[in-house]
Amino acid sequence: MTVPTRLLVAVASLAVLSACSTAQAGDPSQDRRPVSVILDWTPNTNHSGLYIAQERGYFSDAGLDVTIVQPGDTSGLQLLAAGQADFAYSVAEGLVPAREKGADVVSVAAVIQHNTSSLISLTSAGISRPRDLAGHSYGSYGSELEEALIRTLVSCDGGDPDAVTMPPLASDDFRIGLTEHQFDAAWVFDGWDTIRLRDLDGLDVSTMPFLDHTDCIPDWYTPLVATSQEHIDHDPALVRDFVGALTRGYEDAITDPQAAADAIKEAAPEIDEDLLSRSARWLAPRYTDDPEHWGVQQAQVWDDFVGFLQDNELAPSTFDTDAAWTNDFLPAG
Repeated sequence: MTVPTRLLVAVASLAVLSACSTAQAGDPSQDRRPVSVILDWTPNTNHSGLYIAQERGYFSDAGLDVTIVQPGDTSGLQLLAAGQADFAYSVAEGLVPAREKGADVVSVAAVIQHNTSSLISLTSAGISRPRDLAGHSYGSYGSELEEALIRTLVSCDGGDPDAVTMPPLASDDFRIGLTEHQFDAAWVFDGWDTIRLRDLDGLDVSTMPFLDHTDCIPDWYTPLVATSQEHIDHDPALVRDFVGALTRGYEDAITDPQAAADAIKEAAPEIDEDLLSRSARWLAPRYTDDPEHWGVQQAQVWDDFVGFLQDNELAPSTFDTDAAWTNDFLPAG
């Protein structure tokens, strides 16, 4: 789970089915409805509810035969819009431009209630607040949203955004980038990257959580689960059944983080077990503000995020924010 997936729109393809399907020849799954779910990145704890629901048979109980598709070469949102997939993990900053370009895709659940992004730096760099970035370098993915966020953070804190250099990232190995001074700060996700750098790699790092600066920048949903308007209009029962089973999985991830780690480890044994366990424990209380209502999205969060995009000329003033999301398919909806 790294920042490029948030900035460049999650990529996936049904052509590379590195899949976890319950279907086998001759078993009862033949009678279940096939459903494809495209990930936004390789398996990680953002996906824990999906893997728990698969492992514990929640999708099967709902009459669904779910195939989990790992990343490929085509945007998951594009595949949704083309009718070649049923659900996709994505991000608000991917869904907005996708809709703008004609992809009729809709967010049906927020995976994590609040943005868990941070700017990370070595403590020795002395970057403790946004204005401290002036005179330092920020490792950039080249995203317009990324530049708008950094400039806004720095200027809002009284710093000079023009004094921040933004060299391109040579790779997403933040440990090498920080320790070899390729950049002084980078955008990471605390539930994965910060845990790995601080707790596993032993680096002395400091972070500036985006959520601490919502007086300057918006909160937003990253990641989220999306489906097509076609499914919403013509097969709402499928959407409701899938989201209901997925909700059960995330409720389990909240109450039993180790089960979340174990489910992902089973699907992707190459992932460091310690990282999975630490990440699952960290995320458990953050999936939702209310453990009984996972996935709920707020109009104000969407309005503020799209407003920020519009203020920075990254979305048209005519963008229909209300059409981009719904809570209607959540069990409490």
